[in-house]
Amino acid sequence: MAYTHRMETSDTTPDRGAGMRSRTLMRLVLLAQALGALAIGLAGVRWFGLAPWQGAAAGLGSVVLVRLLINANNFRMAARAGSPTPPEHRLGLAAALRMFWEEFSTSMGTTSWHMPRAHAHTRIYPCSAPGTDPGTAPRIAPDTSAPPVLLLHGYGCNSGYWAHLVPLLDAARISHAAIDLEPLTGDIDSYAAGIEDAAARLCRLTGAPRLVVVGHSMGGLAARAWMRVHGAGRVARLITLGTPHHGTCLASLGPGANARQMRRSGVGGPECTWLRMLADGEDAAARARITSIYSHHDNIIAPQTSSRLPGARNLAFGGVGHVALGRNRRILAAVMAEIDAAGMACTASVAAHHHH
Repeated sequence: MAYTHRMETSDTTPDRGAGMRSRTLMRLVLLAQALGALAIGLAGVRWFGLAPWQGAAAGLGSVVLVRLLINANNFRMAARAGSPTPPEHRLGLAAALRMFWEEFSTSMGTTSWHMPRAHAHTRIYPCSAPGTDPGTAPRIAPDTSAPPVLLLHGYGCNSGYWAHLVPLLDAARISHAAIDLEPLTGDIDSYAAGIEDAAARLCRLTGAPRLVVVGHSMGGLAARAWMRVHGAGRVARLITLGTPHHGTCLASLGPGANARQMRRSGVGGPECTWLRMLADGEDAAARARITSIYSHHDNIIAPQTSSRLPGARNLAFGGVGHVALGRNRRILAAVMAEIDAAGMACTASVAAHHHH
């Protein structure tokens, strides 16, 4: 008799190291935006004779306009430092506008709704082992052949980034954990201990020998840094989304040790020392476990080909912005296909082992 319920836990452990939680920062940013909108609205009513609803619209509209301009400026800066776009990925005006709207709306939804409310969590889909006595406790194991999935967000984000991928994992009954990489501006190497704890716990709860890691942006680098320290034996597949494997010129605008570790000087310029050391610490076997998914129109990673990783499986897309990599249907379909492929490979490996 199979168990159909799931086990879910929330991570309430203290922060690793000092620093503000991203959820707290997001809430403070929202508060600042609300106060700014209120001030503009009241000024409009008092000094320009606007009706209350007009003042409210003016205040809210001002905040949205500022956010829109920030997104547009990101695209502008990324284009200036960008790599050439292959002909097959070039966009017409209508496609470019759709891409911009998807990135803007995803950014607004993620930072204003999903991340301020997010908590790190683990979801396990259990079933009983074949031949288990119904009176005994069930063995915790996936109901699907896919390995469990560990989700690692990017710079300045938290586990709420995965709001669009998690429902797909739930629908497929794939056990998974989404953790918060903290402190917010910490050294990327310092995240390895937390990733190791989460990976070991996820494998222990599911009974799976290996897992799939999905990392967005900096999360992909954090996963590689973890693999350098703890090895790749537990990794069935590492899927990176828009990860600056060779750095990004826009990282110079961000505060913190982790931003400094992602810097790159110019389109043809060198990556930083930390990224070179990370690459030097990897062997061909570890690289072969990585799938790098990226967009030629990424508005944060510039040059965009910085996400291409020699020795890895590289999947290039066009017409998708950086934050929208976690929402775009084509990207999510590719991620789920990679998870499924990793599951089939694991099943084939186990079958071959038993055969011998």
